[in-house]
Parts: sequence; C-alpha cells; structure tokens
Amino acid sequence: MAELHVLRVFCGPDGGGNPLGVFLEGGEVAEERRQQVAMELGFAETVFVDDAATGALRIFTPVEEIPFAGHPLVGTAWLLAREGEQLPTLRTPAGEVGVHVHDGLTYISGRPEWSPPFELVRMGSAAEIDELERPPGDAGMVDAWAWIDEEAGVLRSRVFVPEFGIAEDEATGSAAIMLAAHLDREIEIHQGKGSRLRARPVGGGLVEVGGAVVLDEVRDHA
Repeated sequence: MAELHVLRVFCGPDGGGNPLGVFLEGGEVAEERRQQVAMELGFAETVFVDDAATGALRIFTPVEEIPFAGHPLVGTAWLLAREGEQLPTLRTPAGEVGVHVHDGLTYISGRPEWSPPFELVRMGSAAEIDELERPPGDAGMVDAWAWIDEEAGVLRSRVFVPEFGIAEDEATGSAAIMLAAHLDREIEIHQGKGSRLRARPVGGGLVEVGGAVVLDEVRDHA
C-alpha cells in the first residue's frame, strides 16, 4: 500500500481549489503502474515524488504523463514544506522550478513554453464565461477569459482540457502562467467554481503562479 495525500490547490475564500493526489514516496508505486493509478484516481493530475530531498517528481493526468503543470507543483511544494522539506526548487522533466512562499501563499515559477498549448480566448464579459457549456468554438485545449476589473488586474477564467481526459479544470496554473505572460502583467484569476490564482511575470522569461493549498485527507492506495 502506498500513502496518498489528497490536496486542493488554489483555494478561494469560499472554497474551490483543484483536487490533487500526491504520493510523497513515489517509489512505492511501480513506474509501469503510475498511469493506471492516475486514471483510477481521476484527478486532473497525480504527482509521484521520486526524491523528496531534491524535489524530483513526475506528473500524470488520467491519460498521459506531462513534463510540467502548475497546480501539481504548487501543491507538492506546499506539502513537502509541511512535511519538513522546504525546497527552493522542484525538479520536473521540463526543468527546475523555483519555489517560494509569500503572505502564506505558495508560488512556483516556470516558463510559458513548458505549459500545454492552451488557446487563450478573450470574451466580452465574465457573464459570457459563466454561460459557457463547452469550449468556445468547440476548440480543444482552451482558456476562455474576460476581465472583471481590468485596472485591478482581476479576471474570470474557465479552462477546458478534453485531450487530457478533463472536461473542465477547476484551477489551471500552467494556463495562468501563459495568460500572465501574454498580458505581461500581474493578474488575479477567478477560475472554476471558486478558485483563486495569482500570477505575474518575474523576468528572464519566467512567470510565477501561486495560491492557497489545503490538505483534505491522507489515505492508503493499493
């Protein structure tokens, strides 16, 4: 049996947050089993930490392994710190990812080109975003967004990722990184049913994204 931590990442003031599964002892799950385990769990992503001391990890969606993703890295960084491993970086297949904590929120930094190829679709209003029943134009991987308060940098977003077996993602850090890079400014994103993400360019081609994390449960998984 392997111990699974179930988190919610990018929680808002009224809840929200994207569920995440993390195996801190990733070696307890054989490599040939990891994709099956991620599919069984059904989270947008599941993380297998191969070396907690160095932050080496791998990330799986229900249908494939991916080299980089926002909410899994924010959640894993938070969990490692909670367990006593306060690391300055995480090691992903995409590259080294910086980690820091500010005002009680956990942030990671990455490059927009590491993110999946989301199509950024600006819409006229937050109400139009709320009314969507499917990706606009029946596009594939899409981040549909609209300003709530442009001057303050606050916007509404919904992200659809059917290619990864995710009809709609509750909170998407990699899309937030792309959007902050595209807008070239600091933003606060209200995504999904109650999630909050903060993102901003930090120079050198890097963008940071962060938010609040909570631990929902710890359980054994065969």
